[in-house]
Amino acid sequence: ALLEIGGATLLFMKPRSMEGEFGGLVKAGTVDSFPPGSVVEYPDGRFFLVRSTEGGFLAVYRRCTHLGCSVNWEADQNRFYCPCHASTFDLHGDVENPPAPRALDAFPVKIDEGQVLVDTSHLQSRDSFTPDQLAFA
Repeated sequence: ALLEIGGATLLFMKPRSMEGEFGGLVKAGTVDSFPPGSVVEYPDGRFFLVRSTEGGFLAVYRRCTHLGCSVNWEADQNRFYCPCHASTFDLHGDVENPPAPRALDAFPVKIDEGQVLVDTSHLQSRDSFTPDQLAFA
């Protein structure tokens, strides 16, 4: 019985990231499927993929940098909004309205043979947005 419990415990604790989910590589789609200025949510990957008006890609983590609540994209306001304490962030995840202390965290984006790939296993903390954070095709 102890062996069964130990085995079940080990299986439970084993990381279970699957392709396309948080903690792994997410194939978001083809470059052409994202118009400039668009924001698409990937719930399984826990991020929003932003295609800036300049054409670059940025994957922002959906957790607020204040207390970790999930942010929402408000398309009509062109901003990310945290419902817990009303922090707002612009298209690139920069803080517009505190109490959030810094920009939304981001994940590395890579363009490979026309596919947009997001690596959710490497969270990048950032103070603010800079243009070099964008990935271009």
